Amino acid sequence: MKKIFLLASALMFWLGCAKSEIQENYVPIPLEVEQPSNFPDIVYNLDNNLVTEAGFELGKRLFYDGKLSANGAIPCAFCHEQAFAFTHHGHTVSHGVNGGIGTRNAQPLQNLAYQSEFMWDGAASHLDFQPIIPLTSELEMGETLTNVIDKLSLDIYYQEQFKKAFEDGEINSENMLKALSQFMLMLVSSNSKYDKYVREEDNVMLTQIELDGFETFQNKCASCHATDLFTDQSYRNNGLSINPKLNDEGRYSIFENPNDKYKFKVPSLRNVEKSFPYMHDGRFATLEAVLNFYDSGLVNNGNVDPTLLRNDNTYGITLNEYEKESIIAFLKTLTDNEFLTDERFSEY
Repeated sequence: MKKIFLLASALMFWLGCAKSEIQENYVPIPLEVEQPSNFPDIVYNLDNNLVTEAGFELGKRLFYDGKLSANGAIPCAFCHEQAFAFTHHGHTVSHGVNGGIGTRNAQPLQNLAYQSEFMWDGAASHLDFQPIIPLTSELEMGETLTNVIDKLSLDIYYQEQFKKAFEDGEINSENMLKALSQFMLMLVSSNSKYDKYVREEDNVMLTQIELDGFETFQNKCASCHATDLFTDQSYRNNGLSINPKLNDEGRYSIFENPNDKYKFKVPSLRNVEKSFPYMHDGRFATLEAVLNFYDSGLVNNGNVDPTLLRNDNTYGITLNEYEKESIIAFLKTLTDNEFLTDERFSEY
């Protein structure tokens, strides 16, 4: 029995040394964040957080791990499902721990490397800080950074992976947030039918109704949904009636500037076919309903964007039935099925 014990002890010591040696000799493998030719430049400073294979894999594991929530059951992926452009499919507003119901519709997670502010109201001014908001929200994940780090520190996988992903090897909140950013930075959606058309790839052509919709979109929608990100990243009041259950004042809640009342960040329209319901509170279930709203449903809530004022002093964007139909046909060309099914981003 003593011999067996000594052999087992020696084996465990050898395995421990071998594991440490592997970690010490591990050479980081850089990953390239995609820069499509039809996109604006990347905004995120990659020099401060180089994306590596180990960092990306760590961020991915964290993204799908319920340990980041108070009850162990609500990972980031709970409100951000890949097949629906990383939104909370079928929910008007996000749900969280212990049946908590949030106040806003979960936004898509795509092309974040090209953006400088996040959330509907711009509450996060850096991608690394964005996860703190849902993680610590009592209605969403209900946890603290300290508790999360304590839980991760007890997990063998994380003990090893943090050492591979970061030079200091520390399991701390800075490295955890940087790992999540590395995962999110790789979530580039740029291979829709539209992208291949504008980049003249694979002989892809748009149909006549899609081309008509594209033209109408450029004339009537592109001032806000600008560039091939399909957002100018500004904050605007688009004339929604005030939801009395929420009375969400948008960006006003961040700086309390009266000019920001009921302003929300212009969302990207990429994968919009899959990211329903729409608006910050998910009030519209279909694209048809959205276009009907812009045509005849805007209300003057006191701070409507002046670009929406028509010559007859009413607010809205005049659209006939064919224009609505063709715009929707065009918007569906922004669906990137390669992105929505990419196994790199899928749960293990």
